[in-house]
Amino acid sequence: MNIQNTDQGYHYNVMRRAIELIDVGGPQMTLDDLAREMKMSPAHFQRLFSAWVGVSPKRYQQYLTLGHAKALLRDRFTTLEAAHEAGLSGGGRLHDLFVRWEAMSPGDYARGGDGLTIYWGWFESPFGPTLVMGTDKGLCGLGFAAEMGEDHAMQDLIGRWPKAVFVEDPMRLRPWVLAAFGVSNHLEAAPLYLIGAPFQIKVWEALLTIPSGHVTTYSEIAQSIGRPKAVRAVGTAVGRNPVSWLIPCHRALRKSGGLGGYHWGIPMKRAMLAYEAAQADAG
Repeated sequence: MNIQNTDQGYHYNVMRRAIELIDVGGPQMTLDDLAREMKMSPAHFQRLFSAWVGVSPKRYQQYLTLGHAKALLRDRFTTLEAAHEAGLSGGGRLHDLFVRWEAMSPGDYARGGDGLTIYWGWFESPFGPTLVMGTDKGLCGLGFAAEMGEDHAMQDLIGRWPKAVFVEDPMRLRPWVLAAFGVSNHLEAAPLYLIGAPFQIKVWEALLTIPSGHVTTYSEIAQSIGRPKAVRAVGTAVGRNPVSWLIPCHRALRKSGGLGGYHWGIPMKRAMLAYEAAQADAG
């Protein structure tokens, strides 16, 4: 199911394919190559891409280089403790839509989702086929299938709450998905419903304070939640984040500037960081 059956939804799909081509082809992929693959003239493709992403395809390619993560860490490092103290919720429209959240109680989580109904549906997003899950209280799962495939993504999310009842109902989720990827024409809040262990939820809450276009480190997250020696455990919790993109685990890097891991694939992490950096610079 596409996010929206309009020109906007079509453009998302075109840009998603272009981002994939840029990621695979690297700097050798020229504007003419990209336009030809998109079946557009170079001028039209460049205008469309620049309008959607905020920068030219060539500039976007620069954000996908291996050195970009180190540059982000140098220039856009976010101290989470200071963000907490200042009461900051983070930057960017997407983040502002999703700061309202609640978490499942530890007892309910321990029961593996027993008695919980989770609705799900497939949607196209800027980052490829996206599996969205949610309860009556809000979105609880967001998985990307471009790297691992749809079957794997489905089993991955279902396996987190093995005793829940899963019901396919994309229309129920559609308004939240439209807001999540910036397609909605009105600023309608889409709440998150976090299903995880208490320690995981503390880590995910810390991730929510990282502004769009910025990054932090696993050790900084550990420091901000009062567990400075638990860097490895923090990394595991970051990897178990079920609502990727909206809880921005892609913004967590190694202290060295390395990308670290990413549950849905390193190319996906690079694409998300590049997209946000381009948006921030364009703004």
